[in-house]
Amino acid sequence: MISPTLESFRIFLHVVAVAVWVGGQIVLAGLVPAIRISAPEVLPKVAQAFARVAWPAMIVIVFTGMWGLTSSSASDSDTEYMATFAVKMVMVFIAIAATVVHSQGSSKAAKAIGGALGLLGSLLAAYAGILLAHAG
Repeated sequence: MISPTLESFRIFLHVVAVAVWVGGQIVLAGLVPAIRISAPEVLPKVAQAFARVAWPAMIVIVFTGMWGLTSSSASDSDTEYMATFAVKMVMVFIAIAATVVHSQGSSKAAKAIGGALGLLGSLLAAYAGILLAHAG
């Protein structure tokens, strides 16, 4: 058996938290239209319940991401790696900002645009993470 390391544990936590954040958004995108039709009064409670799981997951994502940065030397990384990393950070920022707009917005437009951009930013950040993991 391959011996576990602190690095593998960090990556495990990061991937599980990303799965909760991104996967939860995808699941909600599928559920919200049905809830809106059948029980619209329940929608705020569903959103609050998801937020209680999703935001701690984002904290884990940020923490394990920063932890990973401290365990590697950015100066040893090539330009393509750093460019991809920069794109990932921009996508993470967009995902967080758009999700805040979605959750705090009161108009349908704010909720729709914030939700869509939040999911898109999250998916692109996750994909950039895959690219970075396979670099080198």
